[in-house]
Amino acid sequence: MGLQPIYLFADSRLLFWRNKDGLFLESIRARMPHTDPRAAYVGASNGDDPQFYSIFEAAMDGIGIRDCRMILSSFSPVDQAFIRDADLILLAGGDVEKGWNVFVENGLRELIVERYAEGTLLIGVSAGAVQLGLFGLAEAEGSFNRLFDAFKLVPFIIGAHGESEAWKSLRETIHLLEGSATGIGIPAGGGMVYYPDGAIEALREPLSEFTARNGTISESLLISKR
Repeated sequence: MGLQPIYLFADSRLLFWRNKDGLFLESIRARMPHTDPRAAYVGASNGDDPQFYSIFEAAMDGIGIRDCRMILSSFSPVDQAFIRDADLILLAGGDVEKGWNVFVENGLRELIVERYAEGTLLIGVSAGAVQLGLFGLAEAEGSFNRLFDAFKLVPFIIGAHGESEAWKSLRETIHLLEGSATGIGIPAGGGMVYYPDGAIEALREPLSEFTARNGTISESLLISKR
């Protein structure tokens, strides 16, 4: 199976969003080759909070997927086996750096990339969306000024629901990279699809695209890009 699109959601609202064709998640379900697919929820970024997992279970139940599992940060052999067979892997919201550190420590960093290359569908929600991009931004001594690696499966700096601070951390990241990367802000309630051919599609709300030239960052609205 070839590469699948990657889905980035600002928050959990798109898990239950209905467009003119019905539940949006049905279009993701249609991409899964198995009649009884498996869906894995990775909750490291929120400390494996079962309350958030229950939201994921409800969303999967809405599209007829009942073989679900919360993959714990301890990453037991049973969890590893489930991930290796999963048709869908969702990276949950929470603390971007906290979750990333868990992925590095328990081996999920490599396995997520491996599963994507094998055709598994990936959804990142909030922090999970940021982790699927190029870099995360960590706070040090009260200011956002330290970058750390992310999965780099989506070739942009990703920001999620940060409009209230005018995408401050997203702009800071671009500055730290001296304009060498483009940033995309996903507003609250919105999402983005990144296709294997490099195309981008905005979901529900326009995206904010940030580019830098000569030290100045420009913002533009983006609905789709090819």
